[in-house]
Amino acid sequence: MSVISGPGSAAVEEVGGGFDAGFEGEGQLPPGIGPWKLAWRRLRRNRVAMFFGFVFLLVVVLCLLAPVYSQDIAHISPDYGNPTGTFTLNGKTQFVLNTVGVPIGPTWNVNHFFFGADDQGRDVAVRLLYGGRTSLMIGAVATLITMIIGTLLGIVAGFFRGWWDAILRSANDVVWTYPAVLLGITVGTVLNIHGIGPLHGTSALVPAVVIGFVYIPYVFRPVRGQVLTLRERDFIDAARQQGLSNWQIMISEILPNLSSTIVVFVPLIMANAILLEAGLTFLGAGVQPPNASWGTMISDGINNDIPTAFHNVLVPGIMLVIAVMSINIFGDGLRDALDPRSKVRVGR
Repeated sequence: MSVISGPGSAAVEEVGGGFDAGFEGEGQLPPGIGPWKLAWRRLRRNRVAMFFGFVFLLVVVLCLLAPVYSQDIAHISPDYGNPTGTFTLNGKTQFVLNTVGVPIGPTWNVNHFFFGADDQGRDVAVRLLYGGRTSLMIGAVATLITMIIGTLLGIVAGFFRGWWDAILRSANDVVWTYPAVLLGITVGTVLNIHGIGPLHGTSALVPAVVIGFVYIPYVFRPVRGQVLTLRERDFIDAARQQGLSNWQIMISEILPNLSSTIVVFVPLIMANAILLEAGLTFLGAGVQPPNASWGTMISDGINNDIPTAFHNVLVPGIMLVIAVMSINIFGDGLRDALDPRSKVRVGR
């Protein structure tokens, strides 16, 4: 197992092997147990990974419930700003912004500015949840783009080799050469200014497509390497003897043997995608106003609210750290559970 890392991105590990590589201590396994059931038992015994997986799931659920909180509890929209407004808290009238323009800090009241207000009088808690929806959506779409394209190109390059491999490997090496952040800024800025079809201006698809494109080589390289090994296995020769075409072999024989690698890469790529979105947005090449994301909230807080209202940077920053850390730790646990060389003890 080796580490693939690129400038401006977190380390992504190349996962080799597969379920057919043999399991440590398989003589002690109950009869008839499958590899996925075995992996679930290993993962279930990793309490740290399960806890952080639950934390990430909780973050997702809270963000999905943003409209409920906005409409039924806080009674304010994420874009509604009222810098001259007031509200009543514990029988006292409170100003959203004081006389010198400093926004109110956290009230810890779920009905009124739980995490305080920003410089435009908007509810930070409401924007935090809506911003989380945007950040998570971008991370999910980017991960989907990366996994589909990276896996497809890796299978084609590794299986056909020859000029297919030369062209695809060279193209991915070009993308791999540039730091992820710099390449993301360049492509994101071009799409924000000129646009291509629906990818223009304030569309949240722009950073999703940019990030998905940037991380394709991080999946292409390990998938290609594993396919180069798999194509020489006996079961591939047997499939050829049965008359299966190359594409049928790739779909029915190669792809299932890549399933563990693909599953492991999903949380790792998504964590990197969410983090890169925040970085690109902070630098002006990601999510554009009036859309809210954790990156836009951090950027607005740094530009407008430090040091008078530091909570506007701290709150989205903490939420970003929690989301990325939890999915990374869960991804590490998932990798260990799917690793056929894992020595984690498995019991009933």
